[in-house]
Amino acid sequence: MRTHLPRLRQLCVILCLALLVDAHAKPADWTDAINALTQADSAQSPPIHGIVFVGSSPLRIWETLAQDFPNLPGIRRGFGGSALADSVYYLDRIVLPYQPKTVVLYAGENDLSAGKSPEMVAADFAAFCERIHAALPHTRIIFIAVKPSPLRWALHEKMERTNALVVAACAKDPRLTFVDVYSAMLGADGLPQPELFSDGSI
Repeated sequence: MRTHLPRLRQLCVILCLALLVDAHAKPADWTDAINALTQADSAQSPPIHGIVFVGSSPLRIWETLAQDFPNLPGIRRGFGGSALADSVYYLDRIVLPYQPKTVVLYAGENDLSAGKSPEMVAADFAAFCERIHAALPHTRIIFIAVKPSPLRWALHEKMERTNALVVAACAKDPRLTFVDVYSAMLGADGLPQPELFSDGSI
């Protein structure tokens, strides 16, 4: 694990910025952000059958995605401090039109912070997968684990429960994959490694 620490640190910084958002926002509150994403499509059409990265702020601010995944047709569609249900709501606009072969999702942290239970987040993940597979039955969906943010460490049991529920769902469907960044970000003491976060707190 230490061999890959610089790479992991880079990913963690990306995942941990912009946490202070409106956790109680409704899907309609993201209309301007979604419009901006789709309007950009008219100027330069994204690739079809590529990889869509969708979810909350960590994916929105992942500006080096193209460099981190060279030669892969990535489409960045993260927005605001969105919840998982918001990504479900906007699938028709920012995911399905590109007919992706793979969808990478990071969401759930804002949901838990807003008071949703792990079971509710897992249900939203199920709805996300159902909507995608109804239109694109062969598309692979990759869920990036809810990370152990020091700022939200009081929620760590709910984070772990959420991740466990998603792991169980992924085990039942070969089209679903869970990427466990949560465990990789914990130290020997079972706490988040401060050096992996942008300022030691988030």
